Amino acid sequence: MIIVSACLAGIKCRYDGLDNACQKIIELVKRGEALPLCPEQLGGLSTPRIPAEIIKDRVINFQGIDITENFIIGAAETLKIAKMINCKLAILKQRSPSCGFGQIYDGSHSNKLIPGNGITAQLLNNNGINIRTEYDL
Repeated sequence: MIIVSACLAGIKCRYDGLDNACQKIIELVKRGEALPLCPEQLGGLSTPRIPAEIIKDRVINFQGIDITENFIIGAAETLKIAKMINCKLAILKQRSPSCGFGQIYDGSHSNKLIPGNGITAQLLNNNGINIRTEYDL
């Protein structure tokens, strides 16, 4: 079973209440091959929510509030589910402070990218789950 970012499956769970629907991901879910999850919602954040980016090792929203704990909780819950379903692959939303893999925003809220991984992507990767993004499809 594959875990996918819920926004890629067409679920309106992005920070702005929209989705990042990807037809290939939607088809995986429809065939029962993938489970959509939103780590930020699993961490207790609402939808919509204030946008956030990683600054050093903290997740800070646009208002300057540290919401790192929500991201850590959401990542841990995602990992728990991944282990439960014997997940070996996750397809995650690139650039997200939760799911980004390889590149994330730099924390300035100016759309500048830097090398790095989101909180959930890093935790899953550290636990042997292969990470891909929608750009790898």
